[in-house]
Amino acid sequence: MEELRRLAESTRAHAGASPTQTPDQPSVPEDRQPTSNIMVVDDQPANLKLLEDLLTQQGHAVRSFPRGRLALDAAARNLPDLILLDINMPEMNGFEVCERLKADEKLAPIPVLFLSALNETNDKLNAFRSGGVDYITKPFQLEEVRARVETHLQLHRARQVERELLEKTLNGAVKALSDLAHLTSPTLTQRSGALRGIVVHMAAQLRLPDPWQYELAAILCLIGCITVPSDAFEHAYVGDKASAEELQMYRAHPDVAFRLLSQIPRLEDVAEMIRLQQVETSNWGKSAIGEQGSRMLKTAQELDRRTLRGIPFQTACDQLRAAPAKYPSALLDSLKGYSPLRVHFEVKRLPAPQLLPGMILETDVVTADGSLTVISKGTTLTVTLVERVQNFARTRGVREPIQVRAPQVSYADDLQRV
Repeated sequence: MEELRRLAESTRAHAGASPTQTPDQPSVPEDRQPTSNIMVVDDQPANLKLLEDLLTQQGHAVRSFPRGRLALDAAARNLPDLILLDINMPEMNGFEVCERLKADEKLAPIPVLFLSALNETNDKLNAFRSGGVDYITKPFQLEEVRARVETHLQLHRARQVERELLEKTLNGAVKALSDLAHLTSPTLTQRSGALRGIVVHMAAQLRLPDPWQYELAAILCLIGCITVPSDAFEHAYVGDKASAEELQMYRAHPDVAFRLLSQIPRLEDVAEMIRLQQVETSNWGKSAIGEQGSRMLKTAQELDRRTLRGIPFQTACDQLRAAPAKYPSALLDSLKGYSPLRVHFEVKRLPAPQLLPGMILETDVVTADGSLTVISKGTTLTVTLVERVQNFARTRGVREPIQVRAPQVSYADDLQRV
């Protein structure tokens, strides 16, 4: 213990550190921004002070805690980038703390480095089994602590960057795929937009992990309908005029979409949600992610169908409560207070350069000589589709003015940001 006190005093003197900060006010260097937010958990004050001084000297913000339960509460409020965690502590040992961290979807990605005077193989194995990424033995070698902290911070940052890049890349690729599909069936744009709004709201209210997957599933859940004639899709989707043949074609669309999407890396769960959207499942809360997503899609689609028939949205929710096996109560409860976006339109006749995303074509856009339909009547314009019309206008010419239904400007601006 005396050696630890001496090391702490030496490190603090070298760093010019200020007195220990409170847990809600992490210790940081006064002359620079912290590079990372690190949490240290140890029941020995000398250990806490030693590590706090060392890490602060490296430029990190540090929060120190003598008990695991306090650290768990603080981590949930303000996510650290890395945790240094002692094993032998009263009330809750380090293994238990780490297991609690890894059981929480929000806290699970945080790397945990164990600290202990124990050097038995079983202790190291237990550290890794509970979710730790590394193990530092006491008494500390300061250079070893510095090196291991920096290594795992760099790995953590790299994983975060890769995750963000992959999600942005996937979203961009899927949006392009969606735009191309909607060229063949204008009504898909409107229905996909309505479903996206409902599912995004559900995922946010339920605080589901990886909400981007549910959003992509909603955007793409009808993409298989590109194989269904437009009239047949409209009849089957609303469900009031469809023939047996139209219903058969419509019911095949989830498998078409699954074949399109299942080969794309990291979209396996999204593809499974879409494949199962017409399959009856139960016990929503304990289902796999594919089944959970499929229930969200099924519920959103049934609500959208009913609102298309003129039923108020919340009334439609109340109607679905009569069938909790098909439409889980948790999903319907998450939609309390939600209402689909209501947009007022006015008919305009515009030249191609004045078209904006969010406008709906009142007539077909055709080339100047009438030989080719560029985009069909009823299509909701996206950024990609506006560019298509304008490119044709510059090269082959299109018949202008083009008659559209134009939403309010604020709504069009929102669409451009999506």
